[in-house]
Amino acid sequence: MAARISRSLLDPILFPLVPRLYKLLALPKKLWPESIVVAGNLIAGAGAVALAFSTQLWWCGILAAVAVAGNHAADMIDGTHARKTGQCRNGGELLDHFLDPLSFSYWLIAISVSVDRLELGLALVVILYATALLTSIKAKITGKFVLSRFGPTEFKGLLVFYGILMATVVASFGSAAGATVAMVSLAVLLVVGVLQLTRNLVKGVREVNDCGAAADATPWQLES
Repeated sequence: MAARISRSLLDPILFPLVPRLYKLLALPKKLWPESIVVAGNLIAGAGAVALAFSTQLWWCGILAAVAVAGNHAADMIDGTHARKTGQCRNGGELLDHFLDPLSFSYWLIAISVSVDRLELGLALVVILYATALLTSIKAKITGKFVLSRFGPTEFKGLLVFYGILMATVVASFGSAAGATVAMVSLAVLLVVGVLQLTRNLVKGVREVNDCGAAADATPWQLES
């Protein structure tokens, strides 16, 4: 199992709050951690629906912000619940890392749908999954699963801000202004995403070459 390392800017602030949140929720000990993961993904889906209508209905921006925050809360406490109740399973880890990028995909596509520019959302999803794949392959080779300074937590924080901003803009200036904010946001995300992915790819190649682990030179084994 790769060591999990977070270089996140926000995680040091949020991590100390996790035990308090977990205690406040008082979850049943028999509750499967995987059910928390699935619940978080369903909340993410609700947030995506709200984002899709955020340029038309001001309160959808607030709903989206709450849903993204709720998704992150579930993402923080699922592992805590697994460890506290002795239910740590590889399957749960797989499910968690499988559904996380899906949640981001919902949100990116939803924002693009809100301005009828689905192609921008799909381009961002390609960048998202390329980044996730790069992180996973690096973890396999180096034995370290590393979250960057601007990682999932920061992006969710940005989405919470986006939801509140959209609610304010649409309520104050109307749908046209909200659509402009959404388009500018998509354009900025696309440019930053391409630049960050390129930088991380170059940096990643250097890191895996310098990690000291022997390169995998074994041939494929065929099973009949």
